Amino acid sequence: MRTIVDLPEEQIAALDDYCEEENVSRAEAVRRAVNEFVPTKPKGEKRTIKDDPGFGSWKHLNIDGLEFQEKMRAEWDHRP
Repeated sequence: MRTIVDLPEEQIAALDDYCEEENVSRAEAVRRAVNEFVPTKPKGEKRTIKDDPGFGSWKHLNIDGLEFQEKMRAEWDHRP
């Protein structure tokens, strides 16, 4: 199906660079981007947290997520 999409000049330039590097058309580059962005679950099937590739990626680190977040944000308060 054809569709029209308005993109800012910066995105067009980046898209053209990608197309040249990958030796693909703009249409193929956009299809790839949409494929990465839009989940491909069958209609009516809901997405779960396990569908997220980042889910569980820190499991092996044995870190409390909230504690880590608070530590990182605390750094913002200590500016030189």
